[in-house]
Amino acid sequence: MLCLSTGWHSGTKLGDNGGMRILLVEDDKRTSDYIRKGLTEAGHIADLLTDGREALVHGLHEPYDVNVHDRMLPGLDGLSIVKSLRGAGVATPIIFLTAVGGLDDRVDGLEAGGDDYLVKPFAFSELMARINALARRPPSQAEKTVLKVSDLELDLVRRTCRRNGTVIDLMPREFSLLELLMRNEGRVLTRTMLLERIWDFHFDPQTSVVETHISRLRAKIDKPFDRQLLHTVRNTGYSLHAP
Repeated sequence: MLCLSTGWHSGTKLGDNGGMRILLVEDDKRTSDYIRKGLTEAGHIADLLTDGREALVHGLHEPYDVNVHDRMLPGLDGLSIVKSLRGAGVATPIIFLTAVGGLDDRVDGLEAGGDDYLVKPFAFSELMARINALARRPPSQAEKTVLKVSDLELDLVRRTCRRNGTVIDLMPREFSLLELLMRNEGRVLTRTMLLERIWDFHFDPQTSVVETHISRLRAKIDKPFDRQLLHTVRNTGYSLHAP
């Protein structure tokens, strides 16, 4: 169900009163009414959506100053929405507002592209303070949608990989592994870090899954070419960088 506030007009700012246009994505009516009332009283316009897929469409095509997202939504969950927005280069500040408040949940939200994470129950004054803090940040450049290390390119939108102009066919897990390595160019990522980030293992399963995928990835992005980019750091982990 789509529920937009009245008085909407194009442009991000509302005008002389300095109010903001805020996308509120929340399917709990009591919570959404509470937040929307507070935002309206503060001089802002809140566009309310209750469905994740509609929220993604609006986030991609409408200008907002700040987005406030619940995590658990019908249609499409909050993490997937934010990942898609960031992958498409949308840099609008995003606050997760959710009852899911464990440490791993907060880390997942921030690593998905969220700028802040507020756990329910909350005080509206704190939410407003966080919204204002994000709105004061200087505009940042849109997140890169193409990662490059030397002559290796990874297109995050088209989900394609090339090295020196040659198309490289990657399986989904290999793509995710390479993306993580490229985002951390020059840093050593341990086996434990890779297990947590790529396979969501928070324990050592005592398998060779990391080593197997690294070997397959190396065979595709390194062996056919004259320079090695994927390096093994003995007894530590792996690093992707130009020689």
